[in-house]
Amino acid sequence: MNWEAVDFDWNEARAFLVTALEGSLSAAARHLKQTQPTLSRKVASLERHLGVTLFERVGKRLVLTETGIGLLDHVRAMGEAAGLVALGATGRSQAIVGQVRISAGEVVAAYLLPPMVERIREAHPEIDVHVVASNRLSDLLRREADIAIRHVRPEQPDLVARKVRDSSAHLYAAKRYVRRHGRPSSVDLTGAVFVGADDNPRFIEVLEQIGVQGLSLENFKSTTDSHLVGWEFVRRGLGIGAMIREVADATPGIEQVLSKLPPIPVPFWLCTHRELYTSRRIRVTFDLLAEALSVDPPVGRRRATRASPPTRKARA
Repeated sequence: MNWEAVDFDWNEARAFLVTALEGSLSAAARHLKQTQPTLSRKVASLERHLGVTLFERVGKRLVLTETGIGLLDHVRAMGEAAGLVALGATGRSQAIVGQVRISAGEVVAAYLLPPMVERIREAHPEIDVHVVASNRLSDLLRREADIAIRHVRPEQPDLVARKVRDSSAHLYAAKRYVRRHGRPSSVDLTGAVFVGADDNPRFIEVLEQIGVQGLSLENFKSTTDSHLVGWEFVRRGLGIGAMIREVADATPGIEQVLSKLPPIPVPFWLCTHRELYTSRRIRVTFDLLAEALSVDPPVGRRRATRASPPTRKARA
């Protein structure tokens, strides 16, 4: 190989790649946790070294030139190769020390993960746990997370996946909602008020599959792209919403509505990259999470059950 020809700054190439994928310098700077001027200088430096123009500015957007489009696939391949190098290096680390990034949806991250993180920290104080709370699936190959908790089975062949739990979601409402609007008595929910999420049409489809009738977008009077905010809306009586049973059982003032409806299946999958699973700290964390998630329920506090009728002696 002619090593003199490989005078290439990967940091500059990475700046170009992320800018092209994100569509703007500001978005790329946020992704790389760099300042926008720094990122702009790296892209400009790469253009000078290669003697080409990679981007053209169209209004407020950056558009790839024909040359930039031609180079993008090559630089993307470099990024994937760099990711595999990092994965291989991390996977060969046998010390149970360092950071482990765990990604999970907002609700799981807020309600289910804290006691598990506490358990991991108690068992291995040298592990630093970073929780990525996002409803978007993390890209494990690009190291957006080391371990992901998902509700769909991963299909990528490079991932190690383990199904650790079968849970379910149901419809719930606050007691104040029931007092104000009445308890739904049939599967026809034409007049019911619902709390909406980021994909209400899909939510309606899921509810129709379990037998709910009469729902339309008109039923959603409060909407949010945050599942945590949505659950707070439900808790405050703003509408009916769906939630996994572990979280609902631990929320005071909430009761299930239309309990005879079939449950909405919610499987829990743990996954990590195959290379990372050879790292002791990743494997230990993975196994501790799997054990904790398999316990029913993984949240400690549950709603009090209805009290038993008083005995004759107590009534006296």
